[in-house]
Amino acid sequence: MLELFAGELRRLRTRAGLSQEALGEQISYSASLVAAVEQCRRPPRGEFAERCDGVLQSDGLLGRIREALIRESLMPWFREWVTIEQEAVTLCSFQPLVLPGLLQTEAYAQALYEGASQFVGDQLEQQVAARLARQQILRREAPPQLVAVLDYTVLERPIGGPKVMREQLLHLLEVAHRPKVHLHVVPKGTGAYLSLNGAFVIATPPQGDDIVYLDNQLQGTIVERTADVHSFRQTWESVRAEAMPRGATLRLISEAAESWA
Repeated sequence: MLELFAGELRRLRTRAGLSQEALGEQISYSASLVAAVEQCRRPPRGEFAERCDGVLQSDGLLGRIREALIRESLMPWFREWVTIEQEAVTLCSFQPLVLPGLLQTEAYAQALYEGASQFVGDQLEQQVAARLARQQILRREAPPQLVAVLDYTVLERPIGGPKVMREQLLHLLEVAHRPKVHLHVVPKGTGAYLSLNGAFVIATPPQGDDIVYLDNQLQGTIVERTADVHSFRQTWESVRAEAMPRGATLRLISEAAESWA
């Protein structure tokens, strides 16, 4: 898909009679970056593809190829979940260690991949791009309802350092004011509680039964067995009961953001 994007970009640019320098000037990117993308040395960012589509009048072709490129970069076992996530009307997420991918800033995701994965170089960039692309579901006209419960330690873990954490927590506050996003934090000092040993997400599709996603060190697992899903529903209700109300949660996040200044 990366080669397809590069080939189509080159074809469209040539058809428009533009050099790499001329295209770069019109889209406000350097000619060297245009060359790097055309030579498959750099994966295209979303803004780059969008601007190229506009200047080259390609009816969104490059954007569509980039979407396919991002999907291809996902781990095979995660692709099915992304489809479920995109179609869900409600997502209930519990994270005891890090922020949910749907709420991460680019800098936070980058730092997380750099410190806690085996990806490097272009592979790492593609994973970050894929994570950010998933967040589009929260910006669409009819977004799903997202209810996220976080353990307090998520606000204290210095992923990327103080600047990244402050930016990330301020982003949380901004996202939390969207009508269909509800954030709740399990307060500091809470002892052992259900599911503290593992993150999970429950997706409610437009039709049919709920589906659960579990992550581990090797791969993710999709759980559809009725009895197991019911068990996770009970766990979710227990976890949600431990968490603070929305207003108190937002005040706590705001205080945590200031502590990273």
